[in-house]
Amino acid sequence: MPDARALSAEAMHPAAFLHPISPIAADEQALNHPSGLISPRIKRREGIMWDFDIGKTFSLMLRTLPFIGFRLAIYFGITLAYIAATGGGAGIGYMLGRILQDADGAGSGAFWGGLVGFSVVSGALYFAREYLLYIVKAGHIAVLVHLLDDRPIPEGKGQIAYGAQIVKARFVEASVLFGVDQIIKSILQAFNRTVLSLSEFLPIPGLTTGMRFITAVIHLSLAYVDEAILAYIIRTHSENPWAGARDGVILYAQNYRMLLKNAVSLAIFAWILSFGIFLLAIAPVAALVAWIPGLAGFWLLILAIVAAYALKAALVDPFVMTCIVQVYFKAIEGQRPSPEWAERLNSISARFRELGEKAAALVAGKSRLPTPATNEPISHLHT
Repeated sequence: MPDARALSAEAMHPAAFLHPISPIAADEQALNHPSGLISPRIKRREGIMWDFDIGKTFSLMLRTLPFIGFRLAIYFGITLAYIAATGGGAGIGYMLGRILQDADGAGSGAFWGGLVGFSVVSGALYFAREYLLYIVKAGHIAVLVHLLDDRPIPEGKGQIAYGAQIVKARFVEASVLFGVDQIIKSILQAFNRTVLSLSEFLPIPGLTTGMRFITAVIHLSLAYVDEAILAYIIRTHSENPWAGARDGVILYAQNYRMLLKNAVSLAIFAWILSFGIFLLAIAPVAALVAWIPGLAGFWLLILAIVAAYALKAALVDPFVMTCIVQVYFKAIEGQRPSPEWAERLNSISARFRELGEKAAALVAGKSRLPTPATNEPISHLHT
């Protein structure tokens, strides 16, 4: 039996995660590897940048129009709240500044009044973030998974109510979903830092700076990857969300090259499109705030960013989410969570160990980590 400390040290080394292989070797490994680290259904194809179907993505978005409309209403309301609170605060500050000081004091008062109003809405959103994840994002994911498996929405139920029902059945409370989501993000960050730390011992000029940029882009893409893992938890009908999340993270690690390639490409696309939305949002936001004294320049820029981000969350993010969920399900098809990858993740992430402990806590009478949520390959799950 190999020494446990040696196994842990080997698992922590970045080279343990980086094994470039040729297309032929990949196919051989797919056919012969007993642990299913590479699915035999996934073939390396030259010249193909993405692993999702854009036509299917648009079709699914059209089929989830009630949720798209719901997201638009939520984020449009958030944008209006920011404009009203920031504008109201700036107006009050402007008047107080003129009364107590002079014209220069009015400008300063408008700025600080706007800051107070902006902070109030930001604080309210901070406390509402669990609800937004529970109802808006997770509900949309639940309906998307249902449609990806070609299952119709039950008659007499709207998509939003049905999505909330599925999420409640899997996570019971918003705090559980929020906790699972935060741990998944932490594990993905730790894993990707380890994978990308190869630049620390390669003496190539400029590589470190380039890797920092790549790491920053990858961190932006993690929001979409963690949504795919939430989709996996919902799809597998796991009664233990912590165990389902653990299996989902392991499956991500087994397929990280394919998933990162798509997630990074989609994240870059999303933020380029968001910048275009920002440029288009400046004019209408300027028209809305033009009547408020002192609310120009800095606050116009900030509110235009808020409006662009809201449109991104309502329209762009659902598109990217639909694409990455397709890629994730395609990548893990026919695979089981690998004990080897579980050991590696245990060695690099305290949050992964915490995830296992939380999963075990829900299993009465067991002191070890729970077995995977299902012993069946993903392709055999009930759909």
